[in-house]
Amino acid sequence: MGIDLPLIWAVIIIFGIMMYVVMDGFDLGIGILFPFIKGKTDRDVMMNTVAPVWDGNETWLVLGGAALFGAFPLAYSVVLSALYLPLIFMLMGLIFRGVAFEFRFKAKDHKRHLWDKAFIGGSIAATFFQGVALGAFIDGFPVENRQFAGGSLDWLTPFTMFCGAALVVAYALLGCTWLIMKTEGKLQEQMHDLARPLAFVLLAVIGIVSIWTPLAHTDIAARWFSLPNLFWFLPVPILVLVTLYGLIRAVARNANYTPFLLTLVLIFLGYSGLGISLWPNIVPPSISIWDAAAPPQSQGFMLVGTLFIIPFILGYTFWSYYVFRGKVTHEDGYH
Repeated sequence: MGIDLPLIWAVIIIFGIMMYVVMDGFDLGIGILFPFIKGKTDRDVMMNTVAPVWDGNETWLVLGGAALFGAFPLAYSVVLSALYLPLIFMLMGLIFRGVAFEFRFKAKDHKRHLWDKAFIGGSIAATFFQGVALGAFIDGFPVENRQFAGGSLDWLTPFTMFCGAALVVAYALLGCTWLIMKTEGKLQEQMHDLARPLAFVLLAVIGIVSIWTPLAHTDIAARWFSLPNLFWFLPVPILVLVTLYGLIRAVARNANYTPFLLTLVLIFLGYSGLGISLWPNIVPPSISIWDAAAPPQSQGFMLVGTLFIIPFILGYTFWSYYVFRGKVTHEDGYH
């Protein structure tokens, strides 16, 4: 029995995207929360919690995109053709967010509000269009003769718009609980006050997406609600409810670390639900990872380098977060 290279590459891409969602999610969430915090000093602290590490998070996005291009070229060509516009808008948002990080601290007081707006707008735009792309991916892409056969605005639907808004809520909660973990005093209290309503809103949007998706896609409904699949997959929604209950309880007792960890569990459970709905299709609704795979020689050649470099990425990521661990105060600065 040979090595299943498409399966290995699918796992690598899934892992890379998950790492990006988690690690870039909370700093995008900080930008989404900026309008709720008016004080300059508190905004400085919010940015300083991620300033030393934010620019390394996109490494995982690059890894996922490069792996998709090399290991599944058919999927890359179809998905990129279908989602050019939302992905371009997402990248523009990331550019505005990144530029704002660097220039906000150097701007004069009367100009700083412009970079605050760039940070807010870039964070919301990047998050929203990531959600739109996700919704379009769930909806699937028409393919004929191994090419995308749809239009340039096929991604613009009520479902994808709602998915965009849902991801904004998810990242806002992730950013909020990150700030609970990394800050103290009045700012932390404000985040505790925000976390509870955000958790309830997230519960609502998870419920709506969970109902909307199987109603719109009979194949996904059959996967979730047929027997014995229903019994195998039932723990996922149950764990979502249990985790949200634990998150609300943790916020109520003013816990420091538990809210963020439970939010990560929620993100993972949502990611798992997506995987259950679509697996093994890498171009929904019908092209599997094996149908879209590059030749084994190409996948094997790339795998050698990828397995060599991933430990280094994990190593420097862990080290950077370890070095900048602990609370961030008003006295800490960005250099």
